[in-house]
Amino acid sequence: MEEVKFDFEDLKVYQKALDFVDSVYKITKKFPKEELYILTSQYIRASNSIALNIGEGYGETRPLFLKYAKIAKGSLRECVVCTTVAFRQKYISEKENNELRYCLAEISKMLSGLVNYVKSKN
Repeated sequence: MEEVKFDFEDLKVYQKALDFVDSVYKITKKFPKEELYILTSQYIRASNSIALNIGEGYGETRPLFLKYAKIAKGSLRECVVCTTVAFRQKYISEKENNELRYCLAEISKMLSGLVNYVKSKN
C-alpha cells in the first residue's frame, strides 16, 4: 500500500519541528525522574505543540493559519524557557543547550517566513 502524504508534511519548518521533537524526547530521557511530571512533561508537550499547530493550521483559511502559527510560536518560546531551565539545572550541557537553542531559532525564522508568505498571498 502506498504511503499517504498530507500537504503540510512537505514543509521544511514542519520537518524541522519534528526533528526538534526527536531531540527533546532524547534529551529528556536523561532528566531526573522527579522532573517527569514537571519539566520533562512540559518540554515534550511544548515541543510537540510546535509541529502539531503547524500541521493543524496549514491549508486552513489565512486567519486560521495565522492563529495556529501564533500558537506554534508561543510553544516555541516555551521550549526556549524549558531549554534554559534544563541548562541552569545542569540537566543538559552547554553544547546541548546551544544546539537546542540554534534549532529553535531556525524554526522561529522558518515559521516567520511561512507566516509572511501566507500573509502576502492574495
